[in-house]
Amino acid sequence: MSKLAFGKRNYQLMIAGLLLLVIGFTIMALDSEPYGFGFLGLTLSPIIVLAGFITEIVAILYTPKQK
Repeated sequence: MSKLAFGKRNYQLMIAGLLLLVIGFTIMALDSEPYGFGFLGLTLSPIIVLAGFITEIVAILYTPKQK
């Protein structure tokens, strides 16, 4: 019997992190200012992308409490 490397909660956090990354990069691409120098490209999307990477790190390091 093969056991998965992570638990259900880990995979949920990983999916949430991936969604944040996709949303952040999409917002960055949608910035209408030249070369992405608007609010979306310089402020909002990097914060969302950073949150996505932090969520991925937390998902990898998360261990459930033993009962």
